Amino acid sequence: MKAWLIAGESSGDALGAALMQGLRSLTPDVRFAGVGGPMMQAEGLSSLFPMDELSIMGLAEILPKYVHLKRRIRETARAIAADAPDVVITIDSPDFCLRVLALVKPSNPGLKTVHYVAPSVWAWRPGRAEKMARVVDHVLALLPFEPPYMTRAGMSCDFVGHPVTTQPVATDADAAAFRADYGIGAKVPLILALPGSRKGEVARLGPVFGAALRPVLAAQPEARVIVPSVAARGQQVQALVADWPGAPVVLEAGQTDAATKRAAFHAADVALAASGTVSLELAAADTPMVIAYRMNALSEALITRLLRVDTVTLVNLVSETRAVPEFLGAQCKPEGIAKALTGLLRDGETRQAQRDAMAVTMQRLGRGGEAPGLRAARSVLAVLGASPPLGLRPIHPQDI
Repeated sequence: MKAWLIAGESSGDALGAALMQGLRSLTPDVRFAGVGGPMMQAEGLSSLFPMDELSIMGLAEILPKYVHLKRRIRETARAIAADAPDVVITIDSPDFCLRVLALVKPSNPGLKTVHYVAPSVWAWRPGRAEKMARVVDHVLALLPFEPPYMTRAGMSCDFVGHPVTTQPVATDADAAAFRADYGIGAKVPLILALPGSRKGEVARLGPVFGAALRPVLAAQPEARVIVPSVAARGQQVQALVADWPGAPVVLEAGQTDAATKRAAFHAADVALAASGTVSLELAAADTPMVIAYRMNALSEALITRLLRVDTVTLVNLVSETRAVPEFLGAQCKPEGIAKALTGLLRDGETRQAQRDAMAVTMQRLGRGGEAPGLRAARSVLAVLGASPPLGLRPIHPQDI
């Protein structure tokens, strides 16, 4: 069996590597080809070209590389046609991946195509599913309520679980050691601030976060602030928090190991975070949170018109609650955020309601069950007729 895989960014690289491990455990003679990063290459993939070439976001960033990306799309499609694999598995990065499949599928309609990570059509632009169905046979979904949206569009779909459920979680002892290492007493309120990983996010959210923390720290001056940061944003974040209250400590990736970041998450009493998958990392660490986000004015206007749900936080969506307070778009203002943070720090019932929702979220995403990579591999083999179907009943929102 030969599988062709395409990933375009680090999160997809991690999903692809776990899927490759799962496929190899079930089908030892499987061979791999495609495009991937260091994790997929460590599993035996020889990447057609560096995956980093596809890790581009935003119209302004894509335009200068448009001709080169079109060349890579054609090159990838030709390589797939020449290799004649049994299955092509595209992982997220739909702008690149689906264009490749659009070139490959018409000339070989019998080729099985699988897309890993369902598009969030439940949130906005539902028509994306129908467009994807023209070139995709099967979808591997990370969220339990996504399969019905995919099957209605004409694709088969399995919920295979979310990788956050398999990531290591710090212990109480790890959290206590973190506080001791940074001179933070066991009863001192500890606040995590997570203003995002992209330059624009940090620039927009950083001043709002700082202003929101001022009244919180004024009421509890002994509180401390920890700011985890990706390596690329380290200097930007350091400059941003220089006038924040709470003597912020920046944990910069590359200078701080992953275990320390996990310990910080578990040690925190509350987190103020940008919207995104970090909400699931916080849920895995059992850390109560407030979510806030702003886009640039044009994107915000467009998304606001297209949005089909009243919450974008995955903990709220998966748990079918609204336990996590959100401050999005025009509501992303320091006053409301500060009030919500103060409430979480002081109100035990509010904190417990969030923790209950987070526990439900982790359970529904697959915590304690078979690893997502192995479930994804079983799903792929079932599509190829090489193993029985997963038999996993999709979770409909009305069933929860």
